[in-house]
Amino acid sequence: MDKRQKLAELVERPGVVVVPGTYDALTARIAERAGFEALFATGAGISNAHLGLGDVGLLTVDELLRTIKPMCEGTNIPLIVDADTGFGGYLNVQRTVRELEHAGVAAITLEDQMFPKRCGHFRGKRMVAVGEMIGRLSAAVDARKDPRFLIIARTDARASEGLEASIERVHRYFAAGADIGFVEAPQTVEEVRSVADAFKGKPMLLNLVEGGKTPLFSAAELDQMGFKIMLCANTALRAAIKAVGQAMAALKEDGAQTRVQGMICTWQERQSIVESESLMDREIHYDQIAMGEDLNK
Repeated sequence: MDKRQKLAELVERPGVVVVPGTYDALTARIAERAGFEALFATGAGISNAHLGLGDVGLLTVDELLRTIKPMCEGTNIPLIVDADTGFGGYLNVQRTVRELEHAGVAAITLEDQMFPKRCGHFRGKRMVAVGEMIGRLSAAVDARKDPRFLIIARTDARASEGLEASIERVHRYFAAGADIGFVEAPQTVEEVRSVADAFKGKPMLLNLVEGGKTPLFSAAELDQMGFKIMLCANTALRAAIKAVGQAMAALKEDGAQTRVQGMICTWQERQSIVESESLMDREIHYDQIAMGEDLNK
C-alpha cells in the first residue's frame, strides 16, 4: 500500500497510533521491525546524532534531506518528518515541502517559532505572529502536489503565551488548512486534557518526552482523551546514547570485549537488520548474468 494512503488510513481508523522518533535509516529499520506502523524523523535526534549538537536551529534543509532519503527508501511504512519552521520564508517553506514530498515523506510537522528555533522543551522560545504561521501553512498547502501529504501544524506558544492562546492558534491553523494539530509541551495532566477537549473530532498529536515538560501517558489513556498520534520522539535516541555510553565505559575499564559482548547485538542481528545477505545475493545474481554474457561471446 502507498505510504501516504497508509498514514491517512491510520489517522482515520479508531485508536491511537504510537509513533517512535528515529534519526537515521538504521533506527528507522529497527523501529519498523519492532512492529510500529509509522515513524517520525526527529529534528532533535538528527541534530544530536549527525551534528553532535543541540536542537537549536543549526540543522540545514540539505542535511535533513540527506538523512531522510535513505530513511524513506529503507522502510515500508509512513515517515513523518520534523520540518522545523520550514527553513526560511514562505518560498523556502514551499521548496522544503516539495523536496520532502519528492523524497517519499508521508507528512511533516511545521511549527510557529521564530528562526532559529529551539527544541520544544527548551527555554527561550520566540514565536512568530499567528498571521505569519498561517502564511507558512498556506504556502505548504499550496506547494504539495499530493493532497494525502499531511501537514501537522505545531504551536510552541504554551511557554510564552499560555495554554489558551496555544489552543486558539491551533484552531486557526486548522482553518488555514492543517490536517493535524499539535500543541507542544502542555505542562500538566489537566492541560493535556484541556487540549484534547478543545479539539474533539479533530486529529491531534501529543509529543511525550521522557523527563520533559509534559506528563507521560499510555496509548490507552490518550485514546480515551481523544488524541490520534502518540509521538515518542526521543526514546530511540536516548536508548542509543545510554547503551553506547555503557558499552564504551565497559570497554575502556576492562581493556577487553568479554563483558561488552553481552551488551551489544549479535553479528547476525546486525546483518539481518541491514539486509546484508539479500544484497550479496543480488550482487551474485548480476555477476552470473555478466558471466553468462561473457561465455556467449
